[in-house]
Amino acid sequence: MKLRNPTLIKWVAFFVAILIRVWIGTLSYRYYTFGPRLDPTAEGFEGHYLYLFWHENILVPCYQHAQRNILVLISQHADGELIAQVCKHIGFGTVRGSSTRGGMKALREMMRAAETCHIAVMPDGPRGPRRHVEPGVIFLAAKTGLPIVVMGFGHDRPWRLDTWDQFVLPRPFSKAVMVSLEPIYIPENATKAELELYRQQVEKALNDASDLAEHLASR
Repeated sequence: MKLRNPTLIKWVAFFVAILIRVWIGTLSYRYYTFGPRLDPTAEGFEGHYLYLFWHENILVPCYQHAQRNILVLISQHADGELIAQVCKHIGFGTVRGSSTRGGMKALREMMRAAETCHIAVMPDGPRGPRRHVEPGVIFLAAKTGLPIVVMGFGHDRPWRLDTWDQFVLPRPFSKAVMVSLEPIYIPENATKAELELYRQQVEKALNDASDLAEHLASR
């Protein structure tokens, strides 16, 4: 069933946000960095970054990294409204747009926000294909000047939904692992061919970080 009533969406989002806080709060969380420690919630953190993680893993970063100086890019599709409302209740700022709807407006808003905020993007959302980086996020990194930080997440024997992204449902009180790698810098004047090479590099790095996180979580 798809929710369309604005009042109902707000109430459902409110209760989902509470559920995420309680449920994900039971997890044993570990962060492994293979590069500089770029946890945006750490004290004394300097600079702003573009954080990428796969759509299937939204629950853990939603709980662990919620703060107002992180803007999350959420699609303008109807299903995205529920996610946007949940993010707001948990503590994120949001920008609405995707590669198929509202993309240019979202790009302009994020370029303005990049001077004062981090940006978080699920580069395979909102409809997949799974674990595929869309070129728009590489263009965004080039135009904002924000270094890309890939974030891989792994869980100990998680449940997965039968959806396009195999959405992860962590088992309560299980282990959750995040892995980040060296930042990736996209030059502003990169050609279209070069942007595609960077896209492939980012996609591989994100898959490598995810595979490593899943390995560490299963040990």
